[in-house]
Amino acid sequence: MKLVLFPPVEDQRLALIREAARPMTVVNAPDAAAALAEIADADAFFGKITPPLLARAGRLRWVQTATASLEHYMFDALIEHPCRLSNMRGLYSDVIADHVLGFVLCFARNLHLYRDQQRARHWEPIGGEAGRADFAAGPAFVSEIDRRHLHLSDCTLGVVGVGNIGAEICRRAQGFGMKILGVDPRCREVPDVVSQVWPTQRLPDLLAQSDFVVIAAPHTPETYKLFRRDKFDAMKKTAYLINIGRGAIVDLADLTAALQSGRIAGAALDVFETEPLPVDSTLWTMPNVIITPHIAAASTHIAERHTQTLLENIRLFVAGKEPATLVDKRKWF
Repeated sequence: MKLVLFPPVEDQRLALIREAARPMTVVNAPDAAAALAEIADADAFFGKITPPLLARAGRLRWVQTATASLEHYMFDALIEHPCRLSNMRGLYSDVIADHVLGFVLCFARNLHLYRDQQRARHWEPIGGEAGRADFAAGPAFVSEIDRRHLHLSDCTLGVVGVGNIGAEICRRAQGFGMKILGVDPRCREVPDVVSQVWPTQRLPDLLAQSDFVVIAAPHTPETYKLFRRDKFDAMKKTAYLINIGRGAIVDLADLTAALQSGRIAGAALDVFETEPLPVDSTLWTMPNVIITPHIAAASTHIAERHTQTLLENIRLFVAGKEPATLVDKRKWF
């Protein structure tokens, strides 16, 4: 058997791959021409496969991607090819879930607004000076300051896409006592956390009930531009949208309009259809928007996890078993 790697990997990683692949031959192709020549009799491939490479492959049975997302990887011939495809899902769940709860806490406690006030050296509770006077009336009086600072155990978190990442977001939210809702085309429960994950047809119900709506879905033909004006109209006016899935899922023009008109309270965005976000985007200057530059998955642990997933799937292939992260090519996940 033969495994082709392209683009080539560094020596330290190559040694680990060769150990895991025994007795399979491993070819670390230095360039596209070498990859094209070597893939003709390859059984397995790791890296970025292209239409020319696939067309040249005579006996390919397994392809391992270097990424979790597949929107920039899939093409028609690959979907139709009989080879198995596996990705890198599961590496980022805890890291991205932490990022999401950071967004939630910022909105709940107005930390993003207080940071803006700090830069201006401005001391005032969110809710205004009038709220300060109301607060002096005693604990029985609910002031505007109180209303502008959310108690998370009173809030509902709705997760769109309850895969590895979405399920971990649910687990994190449970620790804050939040009510948790979820929709997903496959998952039907998160054990000990969410007893019933709804089918995607119930997305309108989730939007209507959630104080925070988190997009943790992949970019697929079904999710492209899923969030447009109708979805924002279905959300509470006091609700916040959080997107750590894929930028193409949210129509930014419709989102901007929803934020400007007050149809939703705010948004936290780590991913965008066009990256970097254009400098002339109105979103940059909106106080109720938090923007991070596609770094929700940043962690010192990811490189090691990436290697371990690759090695595990290689060992499974050598043993004649399916990869642990097998995907449905037609669904892109």
